[in-house]
Amino acid sequence: MRSASMPPAAGNGLEPGFRGVICVSFGSSDDTALPDTNGQPRYDLHFESATAESLSELKSVFSGSRVGVRLILAGPPTDIRAAAAAAADCGLLGEEVTLLPQETGPRFVYCPHCLTTTVDEAAGTEVKCQGCATTLTIADHFSRRRGAYLGYSAHAEEAA
Repeated sequence: MRSASMPPAAGNGLEPGFRGVICVSFGSSDDTALPDTNGQPRYDLHFESATAESLSELKSVFSGSRVGVRLILAGPPTDIRAAAAAAADCGLLGEEVTLLPQETGPRFVYCPHCLTTTVDEAAGTEVKCQGCATTLTIADHFSRRRGAYLGYSAHAEEAA
């Protein structure tokens, strides 16, 4: 799964051979702009959030799609990750999905020290773990398995 602010810069951002694009946006913006699909079909959807009802509708769209379709998900990280999981349940591969997260919403941060997931409301570079109170630096690494960014002790390299 790619995670970027925009699709790759080369050409239209989609590799040769794709058979259509499903563009899904969540939240207040309808940010599914894609320059050109080379004449391939494009299906646009917009939802306020990733609710059980919207994810069910997405699964219906995914199950009716053909091999070679590409999926672009835009919006708050929690919503697009839920939609990406629904896509995976329907058989879409990570390579077929592009995430365009809005970095303004809350993020989930995983603490490897106490195995707790903390919600980072401020979306800053550090957060206090809700499990062990360790100050965590938030890495760019996102774990699809954990559904969270990796945090590590912010002061691990400082001498005691």
